[in-house]
Amino acid sequence: MAPPARSLSSAPVLVAKDVTRIYRTGSVEVQALRGVSVELHEGEMVVLLGASGSGKSTLLNILGALDRPSSGTVQFREHDLTHASERALTQFRREHVGFVFQFYNLMPALTARENVALVTEISRAPMRPEEALERVGLGHRLDHFPAELSGGEQQRVAIARAIAKRPELLLCDEPTGALDSTTGVQVLEALHQVNRELGTATAIITHNVGIRRIADRVIHISDGLVAREEVNEAPILPAEVTW
Repeated sequence: MAPPARSLSSAPVLVAKDVTRIYRTGSVEVQALRGVSVELHEGEMVVLLGASGSGKSTLLNILGALDRPSSGTVQFREHDLTHASERALTQFRREHVGFVFQFYNLMPALTARENVALVTEISRAPMRPEEALERVGLGHRLDHFPAELSGGEQQRVAIARAIAKRPELLLCDEPTGALDSTTGVQVLEALHQVNRELGTATAIITHNVGIRRIADRVIHISDGLVAREEVNEAPILPAEVTW
């Protein structure tokens, strides 16, 4: 049975309004974002869909405070991130945001458990590394090194590392981009489970149109703008995704 679409009645966790991002190299100016407004809600899974170069990753970096907008505002609950100090942004990322990227960025000399512990050791109220790995189906691979894990398993370790701090935001940039369809489904299942069980506001960047069907809401990005949004009244399970 497909999961029900989530209600957006709760106050948004994160609000970006009229965000632009301009990059300058000498006299050359590139406008990556042209006035984007988006909201992320607790327990909601959002897919940001668009072609390469459309501005998806730039937007995700700004939502996660890895970059600042050239204009516009970004607010996390009652906190203004737009004018926050670098120290405050570092604290925001450390305490409230989990990141998952296309490439796993695991420490090769550390086990799965130890890779996750890198985050739990600096978090306020983390879950145990063993619990985080169990949540993504890797409770039996705690003491394996990245080289002993498949690509999908490595990405699930990266997800466990991201969720171990119990983040309110989980931001994923092409998390299945380097994986085959079978392994990609396993990764989506892990993200779906975390989103539903922990109530984390989850945003997934992808150019794979099939993935949009698991989302509660789909935001189409084109040429640095929100082209349109759609609410998915009947989201499907990851295992039903057509690649």
